[in-house]
Amino acid sequence: MIRYADITLSDYLEKLSAREPVPGGGSAAALTAALGAALICMVIRYSVGKGKPESIEADLQSSLQLTEKDRIELTGLVTGDSEAYLAMREAKKKGPEEYKIATEAANQVSLRIKTLSEDLLARTVFLRKEGNPYLLSDVAAAEAFLKAAIATCLAMMESNT
Repeated sequence: MIRYADITLSDYLEKLSAREPVPGGGSAAALTAALGAALICMVIRYSVGKGKPESIEADLQSSLQLTEKDRIELTGLVTGDSEAYLAMREAKKKGPEEYKIATEAANQVSLRIKTLSEDLLARTVFLRKEGNPYLLSDVAAAEAFLKAAIATCLAMMESNT
């Protein structure tokens, strides 16, 4: 399977718009959440070194490390969701027990994207208060991306039940 992180954005969007089973909504949710994480990273980078108290600087640095880690994981889940969906399709041919196991695994991918998105969304509260005030629109964009990813993951898990 293609690792979507290794192709251009244009190629990914071409694949997403094709009449193919993957990538689909879950993969797009992971990408959307990764975009939110990337925006949070950018805002943090523009917020450090601005004369804030040492404890705030330390919190910003810690948040940056966590957010970078989450961004990288979400980038991997852009492909991971597609792999889980294809495994679910294959398992459906094998029988109900195999399908149930594969569906639960696919739901775990959606749940992970949702959980990471919720964690990232919680970090934006701190950024709204302590981040660079000139980048509040970027924080709002990150929040919108993360909320969209959460809603998509909920829809994906519901459709798998």
